[in-house]
Parts: sequence; C-alpha cells; structure tokens
Amino acid sequence: MFKTELHCHSKEVSECAQASARELVRLYKDAGYSTVVLTNHFATFTYNYLNSRSWQDWIDKYLSGYELLKSEAKGVLEVLFAIEIRPIDSPNDYLLYGISERLLRESEGLYLLSVKHLSNFCRQNGVLMIQAHPFREGMQMTPNWLLDGVEVFNGSIGGHYATDSNNDRAKAYAEHFKFIKTSGSDLHYSTDKILGGIKTEEKITSVNQLVDILKSGKYTLIEENV
Repeated sequence: MFKTELHCHSKEVSECAQASARELVRLYKDAGYSTVVLTNHFATFTYNYLNSRSWQDWIDKYLSGYELLKSEAKGVLEVLFAIEIRPIDSPNDYLLYGISERLLRESEGLYLLSVKHLSNFCRQNGVLMIQAHPFREGMQMTPNWLLDGVEVFNGSIGGHYATDSNNDRAKAYAEHFKFIKTSGSDLHYSTDKILGGIKTEEKITSVNQLVDILKSGKYTLIEENV
C-alpha cells in the first residue's frame, strides 16, 4: 500500500508553518510516504505575508513554495499541488483538490469569493471542495449541498486542536451525508507527528488521479490515533 499525505504546510508560503521544504521531504520519506499534497494557506493573510504587489506577483510567490518542495523531493517523493483556502465571508478553511497552477493564476480574486461562489467555482472546474477540520473551535458548519466532502481526521498543529471528539463528529457528519472523507496530518512544524493521509494500492502521481481516487472511495484513511 502507498501512503499519501493530503494536508501539510511549508514555511516558505504559510505564515503559521515552521517546517521547510527540505524538512518535509525528510519527514515524509522517513515515515514511508510516497506522495505529499502540499496545501499551503491561500487567504488575505497569505497575500499580506508574501507582501504581494499584484495577483500575478502573489501567485508567483505562492507557487514558489510548491516548486521548491518538488525540487527538494525529486527522486524521493511525488509532490502534488492543492490549496487550503479561507473565503472572505467565513472563518472556515477548505481544501481544494484538483485545482491547477494555471487555473489558480487565471482566477484573480479567488480568495475574495463567498463560500457559495467558491462552491460554484469548484463545481464548474472539476475541483473537489473539502471542509478542513469542520468541528475545530471557531469553525462553522457549511451547508452540506455546497461541499464534496469533509476532513474526518485532522492531526493539527502539534496536537493543539486535534481531538478524538472533533474527528469523530466529522466522521459521523460525513457518513450521514455520504461525503468524501479525507484525512490529513495538517503538519506545520518539523516536530509535528505525521498522523494522517490515505493508503492506496497504486502510487498517486497526479492531481487528476488523486481526484478520481477520492471520488471512487478506493482508499483507506490513515488515522493514527484510532
């Protein structure tokens, strides 16, 4: 079985992260993962953190974190692109799987969309919209018809927010609405434990393949506290 991380951050782009691209490669290689999906934050605070002058300047800086991780991981790990976005009208975070670098570059102001308009954008472009850590303190439940799935296991930042009860509630919610279920370590620090992701019979090497697998349900969740 091949292991894929679905939720992690690098310090080169995510302000709240301290793990470098090089450290991520070491950590996931040592943990036996074959693929890492980098989900750096994409929100107003990211724009400010990267001190961007324009949309294209921001995207260049944002994508540089992904390109650096790919370079560091060459020949060691597959690295795929996704984003963790926070819409303008919500405290929630959403993991978008299936968004390409080109689509992101062409979608100026994406982080300024409402949750409803973000959902429409995702469905028009074949992107999966997964609510991250939906029962973390401060989060709000999204109307189920706007979502494709929820993160039912979140390892969180140093374990500060991850609780069995939050993850159990997320899993029950996902099962009730027959949502896609995902798991992620939500790694930010080199001292964080790698706890989440999925296991598959085939190695995941492309974003399209990842989307197809998540839709098919042909994977096993990694939930290290279960």
